[in-house]
Amino acid sequence: MRKELREKILEVCNQKIDQKGTGVGLSFYAFFKNKNDQPEVLMEAARWWIETHKLDHFEKAVKIRDMVRSGV
Repeated sequence: MRKELREKILEVCNQKIDQKGTGVGLSFYAFFKNKNDQPEVLMEAARWWIETHKLDHFEKAVKIRDMVRSGV
């Protein structure tokens, strides 16, 4: 996964955790604006989330943050 996407995921996860606590869930859409202006990056996130790791639509932000931090 490209560095910029990893950084965005970590930023969003940390922001959501700070705002709503460690039980907050999110989907990979949380890392993008409502406007689909980065389809390649969106598909990269979707592949990582769905194909590579077989994650549910919503996952705990803490889990995603920890996975990205560990380089999974």
